[in-house]
Amino acid sequence: MAKNYFYNLLLSLANLLFPILSFPYVSRILGPEGIGKVQFIYSFAMYFALVASLGIPIYGMKEIARRRNDPDARSAVFSELFIVNVITSVVLTLAYLLVIFFFPYFQADRNLFIAAGLLILLSFSYIEWLYTGMEEFRSIALRSVLFKLIGLVLMYTFIRDRNDFGIYLLIMIFSFMGNNLLSLFLSRSRVKLVLRDLKLRRHIVPLLMILSTTFATSMYTEMDTVLLGLLANNKTVGLYTAAVKLSKIIIPFVTSMGVVLIPRIAKYFAEENLEGVQETLNENFRFLAFFSVPIAMGLMLFAPEFIALFSGKEFLPATLSMQLLSFLPVVIGFGHLFLCLILIPAGKNKEMLFSVICGMVISVLLNFLLVPVWKEVGSSIANLSAETLVSVMYFYFIRKHFKFTYQWSLMGKALLSTILFIPVIWMARLYGTSLILTLILGIGGCAICYIATQLFLFRNYFVFSVLDFLKAKLMLKNKV
Repeated sequence: MAKNYFYNLLLSLANLLFPILSFPYVSRILGPEGIGKVQFIYSFAMYFALVASLGIPIYGMKEIARRRNDPDARSAVFSELFIVNVITSVVLTLAYLLVIFFFPYFQADRNLFIAAGLLILLSFSYIEWLYTGMEEFRSIALRSVLFKLIGLVLMYTFIRDRNDFGIYLLIMIFSFMGNNLLSLFLSRSRVKLVLRDLKLRRHIVPLLMILSTTFATSMYTEMDTVLLGLLANNKTVGLYTAAVKLSKIIIPFVTSMGVVLIPRIAKYFAEENLEGVQETLNENFRFLAFFSVPIAMGLMLFAPEFIALFSGKEFLPATLSMQLLSFLPVVIGFGHLFLCLILIPAGKNKEMLFSVICGMVISVLLNFLLVPVWKEVGSSIANLSAETLVSVMYFYFIRKHFKFTYQWSLMGKALLSTILFIPVIWMARLYGTSLILTLILGIGGCAICYIATQLFLFRNYFVFSVLDFLKAKLMLKNKV
């Protein structure tokens, strides 16, 4: 458990640091319009790739976890799902090509759209679900870090002026697909591709259910950028991209513990061990309450500074969008807990589908109503509203089927602990002689105040457990 969390945390830190190191450089060179153009093309292709996956990353992870100790059964189910994914990748690639060749809207950047089609054609190579199901988080983390570093070097080397947006797109494609293809190559030591006695039909019903869920989910996770590009312009997409990237940059960390707990909680559900499920939920809930609330408040209060530092002053109009989206770490964090740690292991597919359909409807409706008037702000409202509704629906269905308890008081205590952020940030802006110094003083001061309040005023158990863990590690090192 500890090693798995360490490597998943390493991956989360890589996902955090990579945009911090790359986006400020790229956004200043390409500007809002160049960033918006690339993000629209990438998101449009990824929408098709997401549908082509059929929800196999979720379904496959659970199926592999169930057969982790049986090599033959593991190879069989991997082969079945892999072949299904190859078929859907080809079909969705053809559909994608038909769209970009028959609609005049895509003509101006057709070559870039064709290049992005590789994300769909090779989407079957995304097999991280195999490694997650086998709890091989070390392999996932190291490969991801490697290709992020390569991508970072390529960006700093080849992106030089505003006309290099095509190069930026190709580097994004390489970073994503290179990782996938390497993981596919290395999978030969974990599974064997079996072509005989396959039972593809047994996966059709659950995959169709998850496909419906995936399609609806993609309508409010991927289509926000696509709809914004269609209803507004590339510059608006660029502003929205800056706000979304900065607001979601910390989400991999917020969900990191939940990802590690998925195999364990799937095992508890299979054994009908609800006490084990409750204990696991408590672990993740404490983690989420402690980290997600101060992160959200910090993102909201420091939005102008983050936008100016990481994207440049050209992107300052995206400040309000980022402030709205700053609540996503809380909303998505708990949505991830409800979905991946309860609904999916419990097999509540119909409830999942209904929830994401509600999110899809509200997202599409609000985008069409708000984007023509408020542009990126309207899209931000639609995004936050859809994510919130889905998480609330998840919780509603969980309460309907289970009697799990949650330590909601921790959320209130975390929120109260962030009140001190306001005077701290005011002082940081008053005495900070530069943007970076303001952020250092502000973030450092907020962190100290938050931990001190949690530790001494609320006597938070989670803080004590972390301190005990660090103390034990230090004592062990001293003995050695």
